Amino acid sequence: MSMPRVITALTARTQFGQILRRAGRQQERFIVDRRGNPEVVIMGLKDFLKTIAPAPEVLRAIRAEAKRNKTSKLTSRQIDREISAYRRERRLKHAAPARRS
Repeated sequence: MSMPRVITALTARTQFGQILRRAGRQQERFIVDRRGNPEVVIMGLKDFLKTIAPAPEVLRAIRAEAKRNKTSKLTSRQIDREISAYRRERRLKHAAPARRS
């Protein structure tokens, strides 16, 4: 990973789209300087997650299992359906039988 490139706030403002593309696709990092003071860092999301906020071991294990089970490509709607079906099944199992008087 190369050193972050220092750019002015004016450059960041006028070339924002290009900076986003370079940060996202080429994993470049930019430090935005405002009046001689470094203010913010612009970096791609993958770079951020890998270096600043790595996934805990538990999440890595869950992702690996999902890939093995071929469930890593489920849509949000499919996940919601699976959760609803599980909850419905659990409610039916734990429902108390009706008592007769």
